Amino acid sequence: MEDKKKDGRYQRIYIQLSGLVLKSNNTQARMATIIAVLHHKMDFFFWTGFYLADNGKMTVSMYQGPVACQILEKDKGVCWAAYNQQRTIVVEDVHEFPGHIACDSRSNSEIVVPLKNKIGEIIGVLDIDSKDKASFSEVDARWLEKILELIYI
Repeated sequence: MEDKKKDGRYQRIYIQLSGLVLKSNNTQARMATIIAVLHHKMDFFFWTGFYLADNGKMTVSMYQGPVACQILEKDKGVCWAAYNQQRTIVVEDVHEFPGHIACDSRSNSEIVVPLKNKIGEIIGVLDIDSKDKASFSEVDARWLEKILELIYI
């Protein structure tokens, strides 16, 4: 999807999510709603979900798509890279990413966005995979970071 079209779609999704998630103070309900809306509104999202840091492990939380890896090997793969580097990472071809964890061989590109709590600590990541290569851009990064801010408002 071209960036201009993607930008417009994210803008509409953000407005929709703002109306939905701000009705509840429950962070899990907000996270689940964000995952469901993103997964079903962005046709190139193959797997959409959260991995949360838990006692030194990265454990799958709520998600939509095929079965996920339950626990990600420490300091390996895109999710740990985004968590450790404290920044969003866009990967055009996951097969070229050193240490990529292949939970599903159909995944070809990925974006991982750090999830921050109310005080700005990174507590996990939003992980989104696509079957197509080079599916994600700075437009995705910018909007997904903004969408995640809705969880802890």
